[in-house]
Amino acid sequence: MSEALRVAVTGGNRGVGRAVAGEAARRGHRVVIVARRPDAGAAAAREIGAELVVGDLSSVRAVRKLAGELSDVDVLVHNAGVWPSRRVLTEDGFEQAFFTNHLAPFLLNRLLEERLRRVVQVSAGLYVTGRVDPERTPTGDDFHAVHTYANTKLANLMMVPLFAERWKDAGVTIDAVHPGVLRTDLGARTGLFGVLLKTVKWTLKPASKSGPPVADLITADGTGRYFHVKKETPLKAKALDTPLAARLWNDAEQALHVA
Repeated sequence: MSEALRVAVTGGNRGVGRAVAGEAARRGHRVVIVARRPDAGAAAAREIGAELVVGDLSSVRAVRKLAGELSDVDVLVHNAGVWPSRRVLTEDGFEQAFFTNHLAPFLLNRLLEERLRRVVQVSAGLYVTGRVDPERTPTGDDFHAVHTYANTKLANLMMVPLFAERWKDAGVTIDAVHPGVLRTDLGARTGLFGVLLKTVKWTLKPASKSGPPVADLITADGTGRYFHVKKETPLKAKALDTPLAARLWNDAEQALHVA
């Protein structure tokens, strides 16, 4: 794919999402940013030269509404994510990070799969520390202020090979990319720990560095791959647990009524 494409970037108003949206627009793609806040979203869209769709990934209802507004999209970049400090349940009864980081992208993929040509999943290298318990993780019964983020990113990443297989005859492709450890607001905390975290983050590369490696995949050939920044890297064994991946896939289909 070398032509200009219509690219939707979730969480495209700040951080990594904004960098990716800006880089995609710079390369001549028609960009749509998805943002929860109309004011912040509109400001980012103006600066980037993109369209804005106001929407969020906080519930099944919200994701289905968003899918209805993304009717003409070639490439979907899943960037939006959360790293909560405490256990919060969505209106559907799922732990917040499990839904936003894992189930929401799964549901969007299924709702939009007949319209899409490609999906790029922004992942996290921390998946290697994740553990997913299909009985406890979805509802946060195993919630941890640090580990839950890794657990949910692992669950999400395990779906990439399965989507690649599902879509192989339809010509839809999907890859995942960890854009690097960057200075963003993800996982921001209050108190002393928050101050320490902010201090550490100032030693990291800015989020703007994430634009090129993620944007490169918008037009890349291939599917089912994982990239560490710009280098294709084999997934660790825990992300290739076929029985667990199949369980998570089946559970998602049933919970989201897309079977």
